[in-house]
Amino acid sequence: MDVALSIAGSSVRALGALSPGLAATAALPLFARVARPRPVADHDIPTMDRARRSTVRVAGVRGRGVDVVTYAWGGGGRGTIALAHGWDGRASQFATLVRELVAEDFRVVAFDAPAHGDTLARGTYLIDWTDILTELQGRYGTLAAVVGHSFGGLAALVAAGHGLDVARVVSIAAPAEADSLLSQFQSMLRVADPTAEALRRAFASRYFPGERDPFARLSPLRHPVGTTVGMMLVHDERDRVVPVNEVRRLADAHPHARVLLTGGFGHNRVLSADPVLDAILEFVDGPVALPSTTSAVARPA
Repeated sequence: MDVALSIAGSSVRALGALSPGLAATAALPLFARVARPRPVADHDIPTMDRARRSTVRVAGVRGRGVDVVTYAWGGGGRGTIALAHGWDGRASQFATLVRELVAEDFRVVAFDAPAHGDTLARGTYLIDWTDILTELQGRYGTLAAVVGHSFGGLAALVAAGHGLDVARVVSIAAPAEADSLLSQFQSMLRVADPTAEALRRAFASRYFPGERDPFARLSPLRHPVGTTVGMMLVHDERDRVVPVNEVRRLADAHPHARVLLTGGFGHNRVLSADPVLDAILEFVDGPVALPSTTSAVARPA
């Protein structure tokens, strides 16, 4: 935890002793905080320069409309695969996978979510990711697959569970449900349960007015992806951002999913790890219905 968040945690805990509601008001901006957009890595610039840029428009968490920057590569002879980055991420993190999929004659589309990458906005949440995926599916038709990382992996599962027209979903290093993120945030700030519950209510009231429990709707555990959609769940045993137990919870809710465990790539490097790239390529080439299998791949040198 960085110094600023540690100091903020102390303030929130002190307020919580007086009033959980006041503490939740102070903590809410921290929970929804988006970091300054990360730069595109030098080795990913050529791939991003070759992309066909466009936009899709979504309502956004403030309901005022956001023009989301999208990217497309390849001709799509074998269908369209959508990529969904995670919180504080951007589309360029998938550059290695983009090159692999285009070489296999897929059209690949990706996006920078609101307040991420090149998309300008002041805030965002999971519903933006699912809305963007819906817009992309409307533009390109049935998606051959959606590959999501971390928060984007959760969004892919939620979208598929609510009817996104997609044949396969690959979820990499994803939390099992939106509630998991609140639990992790509570642990980071070390706040008491009454403050965490007040934060939960404040968040729902701010971003989902009139909806009693949006976390239930945004949960692939409570709304699992149907068995007609092929699924692969990928997670690294040494992931320090999203605990590996999250993939086990997802697998329990989706017994038809293939589960791939890796060791030593962490939360972000897993995206470009050769064993993961190979598994994704094999998965999008294979039959939609796959039996559940669990395997561990070689650790990186």
